[in-house]
Amino acid sequence: MKIFDTHCDALLKLQIAKRNTLFDGEMLDYRKSNDLETNFERLQAGGVKVQFFAIFIHPEFPSDEKWQHALEQVDLFYSEILGKNPLMKHIKEWKDIDQLKPDEIGAVLTLEGADAFGNDLTKLRHLYRLGVLSIGLTWNNANLCADGVGDPRGAGLTVLGKEVVCLNNEHHVFTDVSHLSIKGFWDVMDLAKYPIASHSNARSLCDHPRNLNDEQIRAMFTNNGMIDVVFAPQFINKDSEQATISDLVRHIDYLCSLGGIQQVGIGSDFDGISSHITGLGNASEFPNLINELQKQYTETEVEGFAYRNFLNHRPGM
Repeated sequence: MKIFDTHCDALLKLQIAKRNTLFDGEMLDYRKSNDLETNFERLQAGGVKVQFFAIFIHPEFPSDEKWQHALEQVDLFYSEILGKNPLMKHIKEWKDIDQLKPDEIGAVLTLEGADAFGNDLTKLRHLYRLGVLSIGLTWNNANLCADGVGDPRGAGLTVLGKEVVCLNNEHHVFTDVSHLSIKGFWDVMDLAKYPIASHSNARSLCDHPRNLNDEQIRAMFTNNGMIDVVFAPQFINKDSEQATISDLVRHIDYLCSLGGIQQVGIGSDFDGISSHITGLGNASEFPNLINELQKQYTETEVEGFAYRNFLNHRPGM
């Protein structure tokens, strides 16, 4: 079965490896490196048809270096993921997904945190031109657009942040709420035509600030937004580094109980998590999740979670 996965951090791993080559480290081979949970061979083995690749810049980097870090990761997306793997095809517009051949895998470029462009909307427009199709305004920290879930102030969107959401709407780009403060979330609900939670679970089942409460979940579904479940055990079971596939399915069940049967998908966070669900250690093991879902959902519903729900909620389609 085809899989659409809306979040991974392979670009950060590739960037770290490339910088380490200056100190006798080895570059990672995107095609087959065991250090990459979403390497090409694992995507193929797991049936992944579309993989999202996040640009992520650590908030502690000096502000005047963040744009350079972003460009390095974009360059690696083009050179290592697309350039060396002919069957990886860049999804520059949402309709490109429909043109993928049976043996091709679509690659979507995303941005996790507006820190990369600061208050420079020229840089943001450049990212649109480079193919960024989903933007999360924050990681856990605060920046010039909004506060993240980890900032104790908990403020909403700034004037700049609201302008970014409007630009996302104009460019048919998702606005990702997965790391936003609660106030920021509600500001996005007021403005965004294309909201997504690319990697979040249900807070009622696991009380973690990275998860969405019931009111937020209902608002996402009311506003035609997708919620894609994340594989990090600490977002599945409270205060735990362990989880089973059944534990993850409980979150899917809960989201469906709130009206999301046609708006739930997958956002693994592979290559960005330090512990893993038993039986979901990398992209090659996606069939284990599908097999578990097929025990209690119809084939049409499982296809929805795997890929079809996303296809039906693409911006501008």
